[in-house]
Amino acid sequence: MAKKIIRIATRQSPLALWQAEYVASALERIFPEVTTALVKMVTRGDKILDAPLAKVGGKGLFVKELEQGMLEGIADIAVHSMKDVPVEFPDGLHLAAILCREDPTDALVSNRYAALSALPANARIGTSSLRRESQIKSHFPQAQILALRGNVNTRLAKLDAGEYDAIILASAGLKRLGMAARITETLPPEISLPAIGQGAIGIECRSDDREINQILQALHDPDTGVCVRAERAMNARLNGGCQVPIAGFAQLQAGQLFMRGLVGSPDGLRIFRAQRSGGIAEADAIGIAIAEELLSLGADKVLQELYH
Repeated sequence: MAKKIIRIATRQSPLALWQAEYVASALERIFPEVTTALVKMVTRGDKILDAPLAKVGGKGLFVKELEQGMLEGIADIAVHSMKDVPVEFPDGLHLAAILCREDPTDALVSNRYAALSALPANARIGTSSLRRESQIKSHFPQAQILALRGNVNTRLAKLDAGEYDAIILASAGLKRLGMAARITETLPPEISLPAIGQGAIGIECRSDDREINQILQALHDPDTGVCVRAERAMNARLNGGCQVPIAGFAQLQAGQLFMRGLVGSPDGLRIFRAQRSGGIAEADAIGIAIAEELLSLGADKVLQELYH
């Protein structure tokens, strides 16, 4: 019997390749008749490294070329970090599976200081995430937040070269790349609430490809799926993208869904928080209710300022 070949569209950063290879090996392990091939692509987000993401178009920068590859039939599936996936999908494509979530937290990485609280008041902290910048500034208003782009290795090299006192990265990426030892401190959600979908890997494919959709169901993790669904429902209601300091994190606790959401101004002077819990079947409603509460608290004004 001829092997079924599944072509996986992926970016070429070490982390993207790790994620694509992880999906490839899982598929080949579960389905012996399947063989995989990586289709490596360069996205616009990989090319523009001298400007913050918020200024050059936000989330879709890392997925558009991969989606085009599927629509043109060059690839069958695309593997994404869920925090890079926009709320809307192009016609003909959809999210088929979300894998079990890795550590969703933000990590402080520093060679000189043992914790965020140990940093000097005017510390140089590297991040290109407005979400992280807003939250860090709300706790440490004198900190200098400096732009930091590039893949994980590039960012660590800049820290090691002394350009920053500390940088903030996703814990999941460091752990997946075997660099957990670089984590100086795991930041609790009270200090830095994670991004929508942080730590979760999603697989996108053509909606009408029944065979591929069926195969991908074997990789779907329902618990992660329901949490990310609630987070993305909040983001959709807020029209959120990389240009805005929005955070959302849902967890399952004793069979209930507990979620926290946040919208902040980039300077950290205004931070709006809301939380809800409820049944798993209410995932979308919980996310939307949190968004509505944030908007009523004043987040609508922050969002209007950022979008105009």
